[in-house]
Amino acid sequence: MSFSSSTKNELSRIPIANSCCALAELAALVRMNVTIKISRNNNVVLKFTTENAAIARRIFSLIKHIYDTSIEVVVRRNKQLKKNNNYLVIVNEDEMPKQILEDVGFINETSSYFNPNYSIPEEIIDSRCCKRSYIRGAFLGGGSITNPEKTYHLEFVTSNEEHAEDLSELINSFGLKSKIVLRKDNYVVYIKEGEQIVDLLNIIGAHQALLRLEDIRVLKNVRNNINRLINCETANLSKTIDASMKQIENIKIIEENIGLDKLPQSLREIAELRLQHREASLKELGLMLNPPVSKSGVNHRFRKIEKIAEDLRGDGKNV
Repeated sequence: MSFSSSTKNELSRIPIANSCCALAELAALVRMNVTIKISRNNNVVLKFTTENAAIARRIFSLIKHIYDTSIEVVVRRNKQLKKNNNYLVIVNEDEMPKQILEDVGFINETSSYFNPNYSIPEEIIDSRCCKRSYIRGAFLGGGSITNPEKTYHLEFVTSNEEHAEDLSELINSFGLKSKIVLRKDNYVVYIKEGEQIVDLLNIIGAHQALLRLEDIRVLKNVRNNINRLINCETANLSKTIDASMKQIENIKIIEENIGLDKLPQSLREIAELRLQHREASLKELGLMLNPPVSKSGVNHRFRKIEKIAEDLRGDGKNV
């Protein structure tokens, strides 16, 4: 099961606390998921379609919590690739479809079945708990979250621009920074920062998913820190080796042209140590001297050796 599916399953099991929150969640599901069908005799039918059985049960429970009506649930085999089932939650009893659409503000005096109201009514989300419920319903109806092992990305896909703008504003009212992008014919409200996705999961009540994501974030941060340390150590080791090879080359030129015994004692000592300990750092070489010399002091001696070697390259045997 994908991370997104397990998150939706968790959300679908959250107890329905009260009717106002149930209505807010249903209002989001209507705007994200519902299909309205009108027959020739003007009978209205609402159809919610999902491949997730837990979401189908959630829609059924929300409607039953608010309304005393009969609901039909149909399971259809998905013919494409013979994979998941499709679950249809159907409401078609008398005036109930119209009642639901009016209660969630999808149709009103200024809107109709053919031109519904996709904006989020203020009265539906007038309390903090209802705001959270609406976002939860939007995620169940058209949201997804990428496996955090790969990347951090949570999104809501809606067909209506006004709804996308309202949903993004609602999410951002909790201090988040969601953005909107047009993808084909749909509007995608998305969040890409791991910490903000954690906050949103907390807002909609997906606490188990939140904990799993946090565990993955911590593990990824540890891995990244280890990799940075390894890369840093590798880079430092590479620099040490490169510097050592250049120093040895300078020492060899001096040895071949005038001999190391011609060098001042301080330079001869450090030159002989370098030949004996080719992979040692400047600090390690300094500690081998008696008395010990600082890293900058060792570096100063090698600069003098380099100058002598450069003179020998240019003038033959002038020190």
